[in-house]
Amino acid sequence: MAMEWICRALRDGALEGEHAPALTIKDFMASPLGFDVFTHFLSHHSTNISAGKSQSRGLVLVAFSRSPSFYLDLLSKRGLPIASSHHWIRILDCYTDPLGWKDQMGQCGSATKLSYDIASICGNVKDVDSLFSLIISLGRGFVVQGKVRFCVAIDSVNEMLRYASLSSVAGLISSLRCCDQISSIFWFCHADLCEERATSTLEYMSSMVASIEPLIQFANGQISNSENLSLLDQNFTRGKLHLRCKRRNGRVRVMFEEIHLGQSGINVTSTSFEGVINQGLVPKVQFSLQLSEKELKDRANVVLPFEHQGNGKPVQIYDGRKSLTDSKYEVAPIPNGISDIDKESGKGEIIYFRDSEDEMPDSDEDPDDDLDI
Repeated sequence: MAMEWICRALRDGALEGEHAPALTIKDFMASPLGFDVFTHFLSHHSTNISAGKSQSRGLVLVAFSRSPSFYLDLLSKRGLPIASSHHWIRILDCYTDPLGWKDQMGQCGSATKLSYDIASICGNVKDVDSLFSLIISLGRGFVVQGKVRFCVAIDSVNEMLRYASLSSVAGLISSLRCCDQISSIFWFCHADLCEERATSTLEYMSSMVASIEPLIQFANGQISNSENLSLLDQNFTRGKLHLRCKRRNGRVRVMFEEIHLGQSGINVTSTSFEGVINQGLVPKVQFSLQLSEKELKDRANVVLPFEHQGNGKPVQIYDGRKSLTDSKYEVAPIPNGISDIDKESGKGEIIYFRDSEDEMPDSDEDPDDDLDI
């Protein structure tokens, strides 16, 4: 369910006037399956694009951690039509010469030439503004007529953070999400290689966060014997995908799914779990936010000060100043000709108690005269 949910969100893309759906894929050292999950979504989304089943008409892959030829071989093994790949994919090569050193020595052209001519080299990945312009220009190559959207995939945010600051990378991703030509965007990062504030920033900017967690947990991360080592090996081929989706109505949907790395890629190996967080994202505090059964009972037994209980006795109205139990102050009896509720007309009567004996009973002065309005 979780994998299908992500594939469907990437396929459907963005609604008019909304930001593009954004997916963060992250893993940890104990479960290094994140890149395999990234390539799974890359292959699946490429299949939808090449078949015309997606809002996107093209895919721009920003390759930091692998060469363009690696991705072409990967897509070819997944059965995609590489011969016509120039119609639906462009690769921004940030892997071959990220700082432009080979270009300065005249070695860049022959080393990165591809048979299908779908890759463009970025010679200075430090220039984030130039990187954004290259991504947009490559995406506009898919435009035939009218408004055409395309998808952006970034294979490693960790590599981007090696060359640019967190604020620059966050600004790039935010600009891509706001661009009305982009239907969806997803990226991958190793959480153990990022600062906590970096992962928090990426998750905050995402509408979906897919975290790959180890299927087998060890106490305090300690591995004491050979049996634990064999269990540790299972975490390199199996894991638990934890998906958190931010819905348009503000609620958060959470899904879990066990995944298995096979020869053909990522497979779902067990029934998924799904739930909706109704309580909101409540921070952890040192006290209980819920009432116990005894506290609920005690609260129900509290008599409110203005609650007319009666209990078989005449109901007396408390004026907020005098005590009803004080014999000095007795409620004046109502004259025979006057009733607080006129039974014939069904109308009520307001009885006014002065705050003090010094107050003039009939004052024509404006009570707000002293206010500077």
